[in-house]
Amino acid sequence: MTLPIRHRYLPYAEAAKVDNIVVDGGSNDRTVLALSHWPKSGTPKPLKADTSVEIVFRYLDDSAFHQSVEAVSNDHFDEDGLIALFIMVEPEAALSLRDLLIDTAHAGDFATYRSRQAARIAFTLSTLADRKTSPLPREAFPAAYPDYCIEMYRRLVPMIAEIATETERFRDLWADEDALLEQSERAIEKGEITLEELADAGLVVARIPSSWQERPAHRFAQDRRVLCHPMAIHNRSHLNRVATVCGRQLWFGYRYESWVQVVNDPPPERVDLKALAAELTGRESNGATWKFDGVEQITPALYPTDAAQSTIDADRFVELLSEALRTGAPAWDPYD
Repeated sequence: MTLPIRHRYLPYAEAAKVDNIVVDGGSNDRTVLALSHWPKSGTPKPLKADTSVEIVFRYLDDSAFHQSVEAVSNDHFDEDGLIALFIMVEPEAALSLRDLLIDTAHAGDFATYRSRQAARIAFTLSTLADRKTSPLPREAFPAAYPDYCIEMYRRLVPMIAEIATETERFRDLWADEDALLEQSERAIEKGEITLEELADAGLVVARIPSSWQERPAHRFAQDRRVLCHPMAIHNRSHLNRVATVCGRQLWFGYRYESWVQVVNDPPPERVDLKALAAELTGRESNGATWKFDGVEQITPALYPTDAAQSTIDADRFVELLSEALRTGAPAWDPYD
């Protein structure tokens, strides 16, 4: 593999002033090549893959698409984008870690993993990028999001190879979330948490004991609260629509795979659930209002906004949800 030029990271606003390559994000007026699984990215068809990391590796492989353009950038921060930038600026080191980095990108974006090491690398990167848990200095976390992205890329891109090859040394950064994943997986194995697949609706229903409480986890390098670690569910069911029932807590969400251009086994298109949200609101006896985030959001959810506890029978909720998913019209198409 010989590239015609050494690529260099530039912050998105600076890169937009010169010819540039964008990875894992949206193009700008000076973008000559998009290497992104994002919706309508315009990435050349021979390079398309499930994650942007895989797309960038395909770019390295195929000299027909190489560009003599120095600037490479991204307009947001997450694990897939971070690793994709690392591959572009440190291709030799990245190629030796190819399979592990692809696995880590899946862990970050799709909450799935083949090797536990990949999950732990994703946890490490998320912890470093979280201002509440990171050992990085305060100045690494400016208030403005574009400035935050710049700081994260400049600080973390040089750390990727070290984290990937010496993952155990970063145990303090991944151990807590790894313990939650382990607990979640064991609960499923023991039947404490059950997964019911309704294949005709593309839906998996996770039933979680009412005694379980929300705990911190990460998605897309962002702090979240979860009842069960999503990797424990996603690794056991390929279905892209996930409902959780935990006592009176009812929730539904679309997985990220249905927002981007997935090449292998594309999920069913999203259905707009605003009408179902209105119907569920009408069924509540405690005044709770249900909300659907919208099909255009990266991982949109359907949930009651005014009360954590719903008065709707859980089985009835699943029936109404599965019917809406089975019969609803496709409302989101990310493909070029």
